[in-house]
Amino acid sequence: MTTVRQRRVGKGTEAAEDQPSEETNVKPDGKILPDHPGGKLWSILSITLGGIVAISLGLLTSVYVATLHENDLWFSNIKEVEREISFRTECGLYYSYYKQMIQAASIQQGLHGLVYDNKTESVRTINILERMNVYQEVFLSILYRILPIQQYLEPVYFYIYTLFGLQAVYVIALYVTSWLLSGTWLSGLLAACWYITNRVDTTRVEFTIPLRENWALPFFAVQIAAITYLLRTHLQPAQERLTLMAVFIATFLFSLTWQFNQFMMLIQALALFILDCLDMLPTAKVTWLYIIQISGLLLVCVLQFFNSMILGSLLISFNVSVLIARTIQKILNLESDEHIFKFLKAKFGFGATRDFDANLYLCEEAFGLLPLNTFSRLSSTLLFYIYGFVLFLLTVAAVIVAFRNLSGSNQVHFKDKMEEYTVTLKPDAAYSLAHTVLFGCLALSTMRMKYLWTSHMCVFASFGLCSTEVWKLILKCLHLYTSQRTQVIKYSIPIITLLYISFKFWPGIMDELSELREFYDPDTVELMNWIKSNTPNTAVFAGSMQLLAGVKLCTGRTLTNHPHYEDKNLRERTKQIYQIYAKRSPGDVHGILRSFGTDYVILEDSICYERRHSRGCRLRDLLDVANGHIMDGLGENEPDLKPSLYPRFCEEIKKNLPSYTMHFTRVFQNKTFHVYKLAKHK
Repeated sequence: MTTVRQRRVGKGTEAAEDQPSEETNVKPDGKILPDHPGGKLWSILSITLGGIVAISLGLLTSVYVATLHENDLWFSNIKEVEREISFRTECGLYYSYYKQMIQAASIQQGLHGLVYDNKTESVRTINILERMNVYQEVFLSILYRILPIQQYLEPVYFYIYTLFGLQAVYVIALYVTSWLLSGTWLSGLLAACWYITNRVDTTRVEFTIPLRENWALPFFAVQIAAITYLLRTHLQPAQERLTLMAVFIATFLFSLTWQFNQFMMLIQALALFILDCLDMLPTAKVTWLYIIQISGLLLVCVLQFFNSMILGSLLISFNVSVLIARTIQKILNLESDEHIFKFLKAKFGFGATRDFDANLYLCEEAFGLLPLNTFSRLSSTLLFYIYGFVLFLLTVAAVIVAFRNLSGSNQVHFKDKMEEYTVTLKPDAAYSLAHTVLFGCLALSTMRMKYLWTSHMCVFASFGLCSTEVWKLILKCLHLYTSQRTQVIKYSIPIITLLYISFKFWPGIMDELSELREFYDPDTVELMNWIKSNTPNTAVFAGSMQLLAGVKLCTGRTLTNHPHYEDKNLRERTKQIYQIYAKRSPGDVHGILRSFGTDYVILEDSICYERRHSRGCRLRDLLDVANGHIMDGLGENEPDLKPSLYPRFCEEIKKNLPSYTMHFTRVFQNKTFHVYKLAKHK
């Protein structure tokens, strides 16, 4: 098991308001500038200063997460095998293809090795570029090979620095989105500060660097910023065309880098559809966004050799038509993402399931409900309180505007003794509201997806706190509105919030940056070194999919299974390989493993004697139920489950009984791992 230890010394709706805003000192949101020279000069200075602040915060965030990563693992000091082991589970698998491309004799040979790969899944040749979203690793490896940097920068640093650099893009995009929504870069500053101080809930890049979401989410944030600008009024045709191009590029890159892109964009398309039905967005722009989503996804489909999971995606089904989509899904006989629908069906209570794949997801904390302590952490920075307040106000405004649009009334207004005023919601704010509500629902239901919500939460809360329209609505409802009072509140409260965040969290950030630890996983290091020294390069290894990803990266040996789970055959293969932790006879297990060409099998005590999950969610329990066997330990079992005729394989094999030693010979063991060589019976 990997640990870190203390380092030892020595190492809009309704066409929104067609009138320009009262604010005249900000240009990025498309508002009309004043004509007098002083106003133009102030606007240029404000934009310049805001841009400098955005870039500075982005770079600081990049340096911050890079420093945390170095301090946590002492990455610059540990051996290469330890660096590679630190890329856990699927992270190691993805990084292995970057390493493979770097080590190939030529770029052409590297690409050929990916298109005709026979080491990721034994006795099968698969196309990695079709099955997995690894074009970013391909591009980065080619870039590393052609740039004159090999003498100055190791490949692993080029890789991780690129990911940390994307965090700068991410923060800048969030900053710009908030700036566009509110009309002041002070809002962007607040959004960026919230993103940093809530790092535990907004990103996990420093300890899961190669994860697909760390590549994709910066591009998603850029896309949202571009959509926000597109939905502004008063755009010139040239501006609109350039913005649509930016949306397309960002959408394409987001789709190319993450296998779950279609589900995220389906939610986005649903938000656009709802707002379009409520007449809160310009229909022409919504149509263009649908076209961009489809074209971006289809281009990725071509690059991924017409991946059937993309062709039959719900996004295309939704955007083209339900009828055509059903026909496509029947023709293609889609099974790549069926496990996701089984998981969703069981998660939301549509019947219990014994399906191994669905239960594997259901029992993982990352796919459970969002823990309540998340809200206490977000509240400590005032983010959640302000977010809830802004969400309530804009939801009320959206309901009023939707009612007006659907009723066909020209205006629904409030009237007091002094004046009349109309409740409005601009298209960009309406989209931001729908986006945060739908992705909030996703995050609440599935913890792993919270990073899509919490980052936008920073944008949404800061926009509301710095928005003239929001404060204008509040003050008019309280009969306290004056233009001067609105401006004072709009700037003073965000500044007070920033000061509070700085005084409360700056000491903690400094302490965090000064805490030095180091990577420590001697058992896994010993295992990888033994494999490299004592097994042939062509050896095939079986084991848990998380560990095998590291085996491929560190040793280059062939695997029987791996953690990229979006393939039906692989899921069935993994279930069969995992019979090493079930109650099966040694002959059965040997036959299963040899059917996949296995030479060595790695057993992990942490899985065989697992205590991390409760009864019913341990891997051995999932296997027992799927096999129709009663589970170990005290507790209830379903009435149709029967006792197994055999003991648990991973426990019994350690007794060296003749029935086991005739099939398996132990060749390595330490406190964590046991490696057995399989006999090759004729």
